[in-house]
Amino acid sequence: MRQLLMEMERGMASFKQSYRCSSASVLAKNQAAQIETGDKIIMPPSALGVLSSMRIDYPMLFELQNLYNPGAATGSQRVSHCGVWEFTATEGLIYMPNWMMENLHLNQGDLVEVKNVSLPNGKYIKLQPHTKDFLDITNPRAVLEKTLRSFTCLTTGDTIKLPYNGKEYYVDIIETKPSNAVSIVETDCEVDFAPPLDYKEPEKPVATAYLPTNKAASTTPDQIEEPKFSPFSGRGRRLDGKPSAAPVSSSSFVTAVNDAQPSSSSSQGTSRRAQGKLVFGSNAGNHTTTTTPKETNKEASKEQAPKTEKKEEPKFQPFTGKKYVLI
Repeated sequence: MRQLLMEMERGMASFKQSYRCSSASVLAKNQAAQIETGDKIIMPPSALGVLSSMRIDYPMLFELQNLYNPGAATGSQRVSHCGVWEFTATEGLIYMPNWMMENLHLNQGDLVEVKNVSLPNGKYIKLQPHTKDFLDITNPRAVLEKTLRSFTCLTTGDTIKLPYNGKEYYVDIIETKPSNAVSIVETDCEVDFAPPLDYKEPEKPVATAYLPTNKAASTTPDQIEEPKFSPFSGRGRRLDGKPSAAPVSSSSFVTAVNDAQPSSSSSQGTSRRAQGKLVFGSNAGNHTTTTTPKETNKEASKEQAPKTEKKEEPKFQPFTGKKYVLI
């Protein structure tokens, strides 16, 4: 504090002091609720005495830096920004919201460097909710405007908490313009939303192309060959109901027919014709008689011989015509 007063006497208007941090949960319930819904901290009264004697811009904005951060040696330590709620904290302590301590990776009692800064007014902010439940809010922009009234500034990389309807929504600040930290007090700022972290794009249906295919290439040889017509195939059936012989194929049937044509020379055909025949024609008056193969051949030769007689107009003659034999 003495060093700060000496710098003020030299005309250096800059506030820079280290304090032990403590979460707002140790405060009264009403006071803690007000701290948790915004980005303001509670500082000790001595800080107010120093700041009031300095020429600083209002509203008061501060830069918070974690001195225990491992990246402090390389200049990549975690930095955030905040406003001030009141100056009623115990000397040497500052009270902070829990979400702010999580952003800075602070534990109870860690050292925090507090420095006053001047930030430009924000022109553009891009936010990204952690869960897609945030999209279920009827009017998220109205909820955001109401919640951000408790904030004084925003820093790129911070995660803020938005309480609404008994539920807490965490939102990442992924971009701010015109700088990485901007003031949002009495300014018109454009707000944009990125898809939630757990949001997944709906899968597009895969378009299947129906191309003509070669059926012969996609089928087996058994499927390619079409069944051929086989006449007189299958098992024969007898009229008397007795079991028939083996199945008759078309080739065996044709062979049997060819063998049976010269029946006049076979004994089986002779025996059958010897039993008798019925004759329709001019000889119908005769009773059933037996004929020999020689007589049958003579009658066939007479019919085939050309007639030399003069052609006359045909007259109706009953029971005339070719002979038919029922065997």
